[in-house]
Amino acid sequence: MVNLTVIALLIAIGVSATPAASYTNHTVGGDAGWFFNSTTNTSIIDYSNWAANQTFSLGDFLRTNTYQTVVQTYNETTFRSCNTDDASDDDTFHYDAGANEFGEALTIVVPLTIEGSNYYLSDADDGVQCQNGLLFEIDVKHGQGLPPSLNQPPPPPYTEPPSADSPPSPTVTVAGGQPSGNGQTRNAANMRVVFAVVLLLLV
Repeated sequence: MVNLTVIALLIAIGVSATPAASYTNHTVGGDAGWFFNSTTNTSIIDYSNWAANQTFSLGDFLRTNTYQTVVQTYNETTFRSCNTDDASDDDTFHYDAGANEFGEALTIVVPLTIEGSNYYLSDADDGVQCQNGLLFEIDVKHGQGLPPSLNQPPPPPYTEPPSADSPPSPTVTVAGGQPSGNGQTRNAANMRVVFAVVLLLLV
């Protein structure tokens, strides 16, 4: 008779071979959101303190509940000056979630795609909100790395659309396909090994 403890142990090993932990959605400021109190001229909470109590990794997302835009920059000088007027298009990005009206409630989602220092600020009121606490810095770790959905080349630079007098552009065909494999393939292979061992023990 086969030792049932060995079989149970082998099944437990196969079941525990699960994929790595998932990516995290961080809600900026928690329940307080990303807001500025114009009456007291201060941010609603200390966002630097909030950020210091989080762990950020590539592939995570920042989810911002707000009434204003969010500026992401990799440029420490832009961040420290609370001014995006001279910021480069290569390292500073404005997110507004497509708001049509000022003061409209927004949820802005920003993917973390660059490892290292990432800076976030509000450039509203000519930088006054940033100067009074509506900013934070995070250190993005490698973690699991970028998921395939975020590990894409940057879009091409903007080019002016052709005028009505321009000849039509040639048709371009892009070849590609689905990425091969997924986390389930490894788990299925592990389970096949466990069942093969169990069958050998039963024989």
